Amino acid sequence: MAPRLQEKYQDEIRSAIGEKLGITNPMAIPKIEKIVINMGVGSAIADKKNLELAFSALTEIAGQKPVQTLARKSIAGFKLREGMAIGCKVTLRRQRMYEFLDRLVSLVLPRVRDFRGISRKAFDGNGNYSLSLTEQLVFPELNPDKYTRPQGMSITIVTTAKTNEDALALLEMFGMPFKAPKTAAAS
Repeated sequence: MAPRLQEKYQDEIRSAIGEKLGITNPMAIPKIEKIVINMGVGSAIADKKNLELAFSALTEIAGQKPVQTLARKSIAGFKLREGMAIGCKVTLRRQRMYEFLDRLVSLVLPRVRDFRGISRKAFDGNGNYSLSLTEQLVFPELNPDKYTRPQGMSITIVTTAKTNEDALALLEMFGMPFKAPKTAAAS
């Protein structure tokens, strides 16, 4: 059975976004291509156990095994050597991507402390959106007794949209809780 958001995209969002943007070619309609979750673990230089904890946390969050990210350069001030493991990342596609996005929108973001919506300006100019979480324990599948050390992550949503405005419209239809746009104050 297909995930809820995937069915919603195929049944409702796809035709609505095509209509809104004036796109008649079904292959040109923007869609979410993949979601990349990255955890940089700077403390892994001193203690390899921190990297293993981040690895297992990311496995539980994403539902698939992450890959290690290695340092590209040596930086003496950080006691970092080229090729050292300093983080992990996972790329989600198809069903897992839609399931993760559904959990992110409906469960995780509302659990963030003092949450008032995500920024509308975190697009890269090519229709890709990035957000970061400072705490991994907002994911309900993680056991707070096992993961005592706070660990952040960055989440990048890669879309096929050509512009930021198209991607914003697409993600709003998926239910992403963006902050309300600022209106000009009447003075």
